[in-house]
Amino acid sequence: MTQTKVEKKEATKVAGPKIRIKIRAYDNKIIDSATKIIIDTAERNNAKVVGPVPLPTQISKISVARSTFVHKTSSEQYEIRIHKRLVDILNITPKATDALMNLNLPSGVDIAIKMM
Repeated sequence: MTQTKVEKKEATKVAGPKIRIKIRAYDNKIIDSATKIIIDTAERNNAKVVGPVPLPTQISKISVARSTFVHKTSSEQYEIRIHKRLVDILNITPKATDALMNLNLPSGVDIAIKMM
């Protein structure tokens, strides 16, 4: 017996609350360590974790003139890379929510938490 696409989607749906965490940082090593801390904490509290999903890196390029008068045509280029990860936590309990709110993450990591 084969299942239709709609039946497969209904079978994969999970009842209960869901949290989506977006993590941003300038350094890829720091973002990976922060993601690992979040996943370990969620799994310790019996929550199902989906991810981390690496999102595209945002690159901002800036050109600055070296001199304002004599050497106008020479400039220096700089770039800032913002690395992003996405983690979904399913079947979360209040105990797991409290544990995630009280995490000590490395400095330079920005986290956005969305309840779904």
